[in-house]
Amino acid sequence: MAKLLLGKEVTDAMNSELSQRTAALREKGVEPTLAFLRIGEDPSDLSYEKGATKRAELVGVRTVKRVLPADAPLEQVLSAIDELNADETVHGVLMFRPLPKHLKAYNDLICNRLDPKKDVDCMTDLSNAGVFEGRSDLGFAPCTPQACMEILDYYGIDCKGKNAVVIGRSLVVGKPAAMMLMGKNATVTVCHTRTVNTAAIASKADILVTSAGVLGSLTKDFVKPGQVVIDVSINWDENKPNSKGGKGAIAGDAVFEEVEPIVAAITPVPGGVGSVTTSVLMKHVVVAAERAAGC
Repeated sequence: MAKLLLGKEVTDAMNSELSQRTAALREKGVEPTLAFLRIGEDPSDLSYEKGATKRAELVGVRTVKRVLPADAPLEQVLSAIDELNADETVHGVLMFRPLPKHLKAYNDLICNRLDPKKDVDCMTDLSNAGVFEGRSDLGFAPCTPQACMEILDYYGIDCKGKNAVVIGRSLVVGKPAAMMLMGKNATVTVCHTRTVNTAAIASKADILVTSAGVLGSLTKDFVKPGQVVIDVSINWDENKPNSKGGKGAIAGDAVFEEVEPIVAAITPVPGGVGSVTTSVLMKHVVVAAERAAGC
């Protein structure tokens, strides 16, 4: 039976540390603050905002909201970002994406308008450059791949010299996860939709990160004994039993009942990577506040 790499254990440890750091900042007269910049009332945005707000309250991070209408013109969005950049009481900014359709043509302009020092979820090109150059002073990594690294660190999984395979090459998860694993001295292979025989490559990995976003795509053919599996994806499984006694629940890429008996350790879905991401977001806000305060 595989060891379950539980997000709750990681977040409990992170939250305890962050509470101490926010208390220390308050003693210096600094209140670490996260601003949500939301355009419209998308239900998924509202759900994430609610969960992040609760986590912020738990660790002592203040939150503020800047909500624009769903049809906000480009000028209004840029103006809101400029105001948040100039506000010295705001240390981190999270802008919900994807942007509304009428703004997608201006995505790069809008994202790069944010001051990288306040870019706590890797929205800007400079933050992305920091990930690829291994520099923490250029912004912050995306929260999801950083959550993967927090899990590996918490459970003492040493990446040095290990063969790591990342399935997925998105700029949000796959590519930065690969770079961060290399930063931990792993030898990394990235598989994607054009890879020939992904299963053969994945089954040789010591550490396997799957972010394909395809339900049931990671079967027993992709894994081996002794392997650590980090399942990043959140998919909807219509046949999975839920807590209400019916069917329909979230699930990862892994066919859990096939993979779990084989590997050494695995993150469950739910209860794994996703539960750590908001703690990572708060950690980035606290680090930004510490930097602003000269700590």
